[in-house]
Amino acid sequence: MRRDVFGAIADPARREILNMLAHQSLNIVAVAENFRVSRTAVYKHIKILTECGLVSIKKQGRERYCEAGLERLREVLDWVEPYRQSWNKRLNFLENYLNHLQLKNNTYRKNE
Repeated sequence: MRRDVFGAIADPARREILNMLAHQSLNIVAVAENFRVSRTAVYKHIKILTECGLVSIKKQGRERYCEAGLERLREVLDWVEPYRQSWNKRLNFLENYLNHLQLKNNTYRKNE
């Protein structure tokens, strides 16, 4: 079953797992030690991340190491990009407007 990336990153625990794995591969026990839930609960989060392609599990001897595959986050970036551009335009407009008001206010004070 292929899960949706948006659903996978909707959970804060899964986002934290991704953040940890973005910096280094960790075994499941090491990941679980960073949470106050059971190892089984952490494993379920990792399974969801694996099903959507954000995490892969590699066996090294008896250990299973999790690695982040963040390429799938491109889907999120592509979805967010038009909104980011729109907000940048709006914030630039607001900044220009506030600068205009400040200049106008400073000019008014000089003339008093």
